[in-house]
Amino acid sequence: MGTTRRRFLQQAAVAGGATAAGLASANAAWAASDHIGKDGPGSSGSEPGQGNPLRILVLGGTGFIGPHIVQRAIDRGHEVTLFNRGRTNTHLFPDIENLIGDRENDLEALKGRSWDLVIDNARDNPMWVRDSATLLKDAVERYLFTSTRSVYSDFSRVGMTALDAPLQEVDPEAVDRGDRLAYGPSKVLCELETRKVFADRSLIVRPGLIVGPGDTTDRFTYWPWRIDRGGEVLAPGDGSDPCMFIDVRDLAIWYVRLAEEGTTGIYNALCPKGGLRFDHLLYGIKATTTADVSFTWVDADFCAEHRVRGYAEMPLWYPAVGRRAGFARFDLSREVEAGLEWRPLADTARDTLAWHKTRPPEERDSLAGSALKPDREKEVLAAWQARSGRSSREAR
Repeated sequence: MGTTRRRFLQQAAVAGGATAAGLASANAAWAASDHIGKDGPGSSGSEPGQGNPLRILVLGGTGFIGPHIVQRAIDRGHEVTLFNRGRTNTHLFPDIENLIGDRENDLEALKGRSWDLVIDNARDNPMWVRDSATLLKDAVERYLFTSTRSVYSDFSRVGMTALDAPLQEVDPEAVDRGDRLAYGPSKVLCELETRKVFADRSLIVRPGLIVGPGDTTDRFTYWPWRIDRGGEVLAPGDGSDPCMFIDVRDLAIWYVRLAEEGTTGIYNALCPKGGLRFDHLLYGIKATTTADVSFTWVDADFCAEHRVRGYAEMPLWYPAVGRRAGFARFDLSREVEAGLEWRPLADTARDTLAWHKTRPPEERDSLAGSALKPDREKEVLAAWQARSGRSSREAR
């Protein structure tokens, strides 16, 4: 714990511009909840499994999370094979085996081969999962499927785990009928297909929001970008609502660790343990910039009244009430025991902002999705100040 605190303070001191109260609150939140070894996530010491190369097949591997997983596996000395259509980021990994095919109708390149582990990051097509799992059933020891927290039907209970959180109800025959379902139900069906074929040889991981350098959804990126712009920032709620997410690099490190240790079962992939208060998130990000910025906290009802929605105009945020009370308060004890670690918030914020600044101008200046636009932010802030009868103030 002590090393993590020092790292955060050192990084924030270099960045400058942090208020003492903001730095202290953000530092305390992460120090109290993280699980980082003294060398940080992914240190190259004598970790379990090192020295025992695995043959890993990655279905896809060139999108957002795939390259991080592939690079981590290569760095650990494993033999990686990619299978994809050969259309996206074809410049990546020229020195490893790349099999060309199409999960829709061409798995020929996978026939007659064998691997120790498959990593399947299919978005939400259960037929793809069924076909690849069935083909590879006797050729692969374990099958890791990347699912999602969106498979859960209810988040009202605080402290849920991957083993007791309720799943959305889905008709298994929807796969045979070719029904197009929403993202969460489709992922439930993908999980069912994985377990149907691989049973106790399957590993299913349900990440929450995956963030970090390369995330073009901007669902975390909005906050480092907005805070770095400076000025008065609309902050949702009263600062006490928790949030959970995972840095894509920490997810990749954990995936390879799970592979090396032969882990099976079902797990969530989120951080930090117990959730991070939203005010600590914003002050922690502020601590990595030199921006002159203040936060005006606008209560949840007012946000809703003015169509400033959680996870839309306000990325990462949901009011922790009702059916969302446990949305960012999962119990991650099993995941920590299985080796899940996460880096300081300062690393994720700083690196994400640095990556964002390298993007093409049209992406950099107009973030994806429905995140709150500058004019709308000013409009809502003016309305809030008019109602409250006071000028903007920074939360303490």
